[in-house]
Amino acid sequence: MTFFPCCDQAPAEWIATSGEQWWSLVTLGPPGFPAYARLRFIPDPAYAGQSENEGAGRREAPSDTDQFRVAVGALLQRSGSPTEGYALLWDGWGEDAFPQSVLRTPRVVVPNREYYLCRVSLPDLVSGALEDSWQAETNHPTPLPAFIWPSDRSWCITKDIDPHWAGIGGQRELIDHLLTEPSLDVVTAEKNENLPFYR
Repeated sequence: MTFFPCCDQAPAEWIATSGEQWWSLVTLGPPGFPAYARLRFIPDPAYAGQSENEGAGRREAPSDTDQFRVAVGALLQRSGSPTEGYALLWDGWGEDAFPQSVLRTPRVVVPNREYYLCRVSLPDLVSGALEDSWQAETNHPTPLPAFIWPSDRSWCITKDIDPHWAGIGGQRELIDHLLTEPSLDVVTAEKNENLPFYR
């Protein structure tokens, strides 16, 4: 098994007790990183009020899951961070989406969101082995993690259900590396900026 449900919520306390305003927390991640960025799964809206379906039709791109895996792989390769990490998975995907072993664990709670915590092999997430293991138990794809980070907390990727992008926090050199990754659409972000959303 490449994921391990956690009954002990201590590894996620740095997120759950961060004191960050909830919307900033679930879209760009926990505070304290020197730099932040957005991994855009589809381009930003071209005008106010644009629907996401219109934006998604502007170019063909790999799936959100594939782009997420590339980003995790790039961060692992560049940061030298541990291969063991943690993922928070939003409980709103429904019970059928989760193995019974995950459903039996307590949820990590932040304002307006609740998550299951799992310890994960980050290389197995990148390779797809984690997805295979999850599907073998559930017959469902693995939900995209709402938060994922290595055990040393050197970076964190955050993906809420509403934005068309994932937030990334890390050292500036890690963010600079992602900005040059040719297979990803990554732009810098600031915690206090007005971020783009589709209607």
